[in-house]
Amino acid sequence: MLVTAYLAFVVLLASCLGLELSRCRAKPSGRACNNPSFLRFQLDFYQVYFLALAADWLQAPYLYKLYQHYHFLEGQIAILYVCGLASTVLFGLVASSLVDWLGRKKSCVLFSLTYSLCCLTKLSRDYFVLLVGRALGGLSTALLFSAFEAWYIHEHVERHDFPAEWIPATFARAAFWNHVLAVVAGVAAEAVACWMGLGPVAPFVAAIPLLALAGALALHNWGENYDRQRAFSRTCAGGLRCLLSDRRVLLLGTIQALFESVIFIFVFLWTPVLDPHGAPLGIIFSSFMAASLLGSSLYRIATSKRYHLQPMHLVSLAVLIVVFSLFMLTFSTSPGQESPVESFIAFLLIELACGLYFPSMSFLRRKVIPETEQAGVLNWFRVPLHLLACLGLLVLHDSDRKTGTRNMFSICSAVMVMALLAVVGLFTVVRHDAELRVPSPTGEPYAPEL
Repeated sequence: MLVTAYLAFVVLLASCLGLELSRCRAKPSGRACNNPSFLRFQLDFYQVYFLALAADWLQAPYLYKLYQHYHFLEGQIAILYVCGLASTVLFGLVASSLVDWLGRKKSCVLFSLTYSLCCLTKLSRDYFVLLVGRALGGLSTALLFSAFEAWYIHEHVERHDFPAEWIPATFARAAFWNHVLAVVAGVAAEAVACWMGLGPVAPFVAAIPLLALAGALALHNWGENYDRQRAFSRTCAGGLRCLLSDRRVLLLGTIQALFESVIFIFVFLWTPVLDPHGAPLGIIFSSFMAASLLGSSLYRIATSKRYHLQPMHLVSLAVLIVVFSLFMLTFSTSPGQESPVESFIAFLLIELACGLYFPSMSFLRRKVIPETEQAGVLNWFRVPLHLLACLGLLVLHDSDRKTGTRNMFSICSAVMVMALLAVVGLFTVVRHDAELRVPSPTGEPYAPEL
């Protein structure tokens, strides 16, 4: 398993580098890329945002292992994960309102404080303290994915008066470097936990200086901005009306809830499946992130001028890959007949599918959901998503250890088949919808059926 993990990591990394280098050579530089003021503004944002992301990723490979190290049972660990998911959904519902009321800069600084406290709780073996840490982690996650983006968009448009068309360039670059940071964070976590022999708590301690630096830079370099608040009840009511009045939105939400709830359960299960076979968890995690980066690169190639596939095609492909991978896992995790290499390959396929799925789903959401209703609709998407994930972990909590993992993969397979049916339904509804097609790069009419 050790040799397989390192070999897979090298092959995936080489594949990603090859695709990205070829893309960079073929990509023309735009006006935004040559604007010194814009580049300075981007740098001010990136140096804080990337530190926050690096600190977040650094903790991912060894979270489950840390709880095992403290001799908690799998059922107890499942409850800790459920607490984190519940905290994420509760704080996620009010995060936008909180950020607008408190201020985006203050919210980013608050993120660095709460996430540092979350990391410090990992030094305790007390179960209640760890539960509190999971709740703080949920708050921090909600702030990470709301405050930073909101601050940037406001500064970009209102303070610096840059063209709104340049915003996607910033976040596209951030998405790429987010994957790179995740790959590097996995190797760094492996280095401090295993190569240096500091144990599974070391990555959490190492994340604290990164968080402190991110908070200090935001406090020193960023200006404060606020936004006119929309009542939380009106936001949710508007989102619910949009969800129920447009079948496309309803089907899109169904696909997101089913697909991403399975991914949350995968995040919980990969460590207990591979760790007993001597897998280097940090390298395994880096391999996962490299597979996801490869999927994102394939998305760009598939939607390029040469192939011009549509995001709807790629969502369908991603769901099919995950269905196939989960069926693989139901066999590779059979009690007494475990095959860790097959399980690892299945996990890599799931991450590759995620690399295809997330940019495709982001494109479809932007096209289908009105901008004014996106916050409310996404709140309604998140509720069933996290409830399904929590229900799955609670079912696992009550299962026998030897058969529970295999049964959970079987349940996830059934869930993904339902997601596939939802994809077929959406495909039928939007078959002739030109709005959901990527524009032709040549500017010529392009109207194949979806």
